Amino acid sequence: MSLARRSLMEVAAARFGWRRAYADTTDVDGLLIEQTETAYTEATDHAQLATAKNADVLAVQPGVLDVRGRILADVLYLEGVLTGARNRGLPPELIERLEDAVDHGHEMTVLLADTVRTTAALHAAS
Repeated sequence: MSLARRSLMEVAAARFGWRRAYADTTDVDGLLIEQTETAYTEATDHAQLATAKNADVLAVQPGVLDVRGRILADVLYLEGVLTGARNRGLPPELIERLEDAVDHGHEMTVLLADTVRTTAALHAAS
């Protein structure tokens, strides 16, 4: 959606990272597409920077630690959302999806922790 078509609240929400609820699946799909396009646009810059910066195993470590920390914080936030959904008796399908997202997030943090350990081990072995 172009800036001209957005309401002031939508512009403020985007600027400050606020989210609103979308009752229409078309609006949800539009938001998901916009998020994906933004992420892929930014990924080009990230890939170029990472290629130049990550010349050895220890150089990889700070970035992986940063990502793990952000994912862990988000997963713990999602656990709170999940708890609220359970406590309010929201539909089982929603609870199952939240459980899957939380489980997957925790799996990612474990994989990233293993990656960090690997960087240290490989550095020590070299």
